[in-house]
Amino acid sequence: MKAIGYLQPQAIEHKDALIDIELPMPKALGRDLLVKVQAVSVNPVDAKIRATSTPNDGQHKILGWDAVGEVVASGDLTKFFNVGDQVWYAGDITRDGSNKEYQLVDERIAGLKPKSLSNAEAAAMPLTTITAWELLFDRMDFTPLIPSGINNKSAPGVQVIDTAPPQSRILIIGAAGGVGSILTQLAAKLTNATVIGTASKPKSQAWVSELGADHVINHHQPLLPQLQSIGINNVTHVMSLTHTDQHFDQLVEVLAPQGKLALIDSPTNIDIMKLKTKCISLHWEFMFTRSMFNTWDIQKQHELLTSASELIDNGLIKTTLGESYGTINASNLKRAHTHIESNQTMGKIVLEGF
Repeated sequence: MKAIGYLQPQAIEHKDALIDIELPMPKALGRDLLVKVQAVSVNPVDAKIRATSTPNDGQHKILGWDAVGEVVASGDLTKFFNVGDQVWYAGDITRDGSNKEYQLVDERIAGLKPKSLSNAEAAAMPLTTITAWELLFDRMDFTPLIPSGINNKSAPGVQVIDTAPPQSRILIIGAAGGVGSILTQLAAKLTNATVIGTASKPKSQAWVSELGADHVINHHQPLLPQLQSIGINNVTHVMSLTHTDQHFDQLVEVLAPQGKLALIDSPTNIDIMKLKTKCISLHWEFMFTRSMFNTWDIQKQHELLTSASELIDNGLIKTTLGESYGTINASNLKRAHTHIESNQTMGKIVLEGF
C-alpha cells in the first residue's frame, strides 16, 4: 500500500523530509479497526514531529493525526462499528499515522463520520474537536448544554445545568486557528459564557465573529485595555492556544481571582508562581494522553466524537476546512507542512485520496 514517511528529521525544504513509500497491509486485531483512508488533514503536531523526532529501528515514520475513511476489517473484540462504516478519528501518536492507504485505529477513539459533511470537510475536524472538547468540558469543567433531541453520549443523562461560575467570561487566545475555530463554536453554542476570541487580522477577526464569539480583540495589542473598552474588567477562564509565553503576564493580569488558565502549546519560560496570589489554576490539554496511556476513560473520545457528529449534522457546529491541497502524496504534504510552519493558516489544510 502507498504511504508517506521519513527516515530522518529534516527541514521541510529537504528533498527527503517526506517521501512516497510502499508498506505491507496491516491486520486488525483486538479493538482495532482497519480503515481505508479517504481524507486527512495536517496539524502543527505533524510538522513538529517531522522536524524533531527520529524514527525507531530504522523504520519510516508515518505522520498524520486526522482521518476519515471506511472500515474494511475489524478485530475480534470490536463492538461499535461494522465493515462499511464511515469513521473519523485523530488516532494515537504512539502508532503509525494516517498518511497511508490503510490504517489501524482503536475503535474507542473513533466515531461515525458526520453524514452532512464531505470526507474533506470531516477530515479537518477530529484532532481539533477532541482537543477543544476536552479543554472546555474536561479541563475547564463546563457542562455542555446539549440541545434537546441530540444524544449527548459524552455526558450521560444530558445535563442541562451549567456548572461553571455565574457570568463566566472565556478568553480564547488564537481563536482563528484550528483548535480555536472549534473551541469558539463549542463555547458559544454549548455554554452560557461570554466568549472573547483573539485574532490579529481583519479576515481572521471576521472569521472568529462568524464562529460565534461575542467579542474579538487583537492579541498583538495590550489585552486589558481592549477588554475594558468592551465593558469587561476581567475574565474567569483563559484558553491559551498559542504563544503562551509571550502573553503569560497579561493573562495573569486579566484573569479574575480563582480563575482558570488552560493551554495546549509548550511555553519554555513561564513563572507559575505568578498564579499564586489570585489562586489561578493551571490546566494542560493534550488529546493524545488517553490513547498513549490507555486510560480508564479512553472511550470518552469515541463518545465525544459521536456527540460532535450529531451537533454537526444538526447544524450547530460547522467544519473548519480552510484549504484543500489535493491528493495525499509527499509533494502535497510538503506544501502543507510549509504552510503550517508559516503560522499563517486559517482553518485546516486537507488532502484527499491516493
